[in-house]
Amino acid sequence: MQGTGTNRNIAVCIILSIVTCGIYGLYWLYCLNEEINSLSGETNATNGVMVIVFSIITCNIYMWFWLYKMGERVDRIKRNYGMGESNSALMYLILALFGLNIIDYALMQDTINSVVGDAQN
Repeated sequence: MQGTGTNRNIAVCIILSIVTCGIYGLYWLYCLNEEINSLSGETNATNGVMVIVFSIITCNIYMWFWLYKMGERVDRIKRNYGMGESNSALMYLILALFGLNIIDYALMQDTINSVVGDAQN
């Protein structure tokens, strides 16, 4: 299974999301969606632009569904790359219900960084 991803500094992504009043956060969300879909082999899943549009239209309810699905894909990536078992879907949903989406993004980026870092070594 071969996918693509970018190794990003999580602290910088969080700081840029705060400093730009969430604009960088939308770009980061788009990138996370595309890279996780690629790494999990689900290239026909909803693209990043549609995730943002659906989240706005549904007043963020779609975001909860999306985070749950991303958790399932992250778990699939972890299994495929021998990173152990977890239940990321439920954890992402619970964090999102408390308004902590940025932590979900950081956890997703950490998985991408681990996979990309292993591929580069």
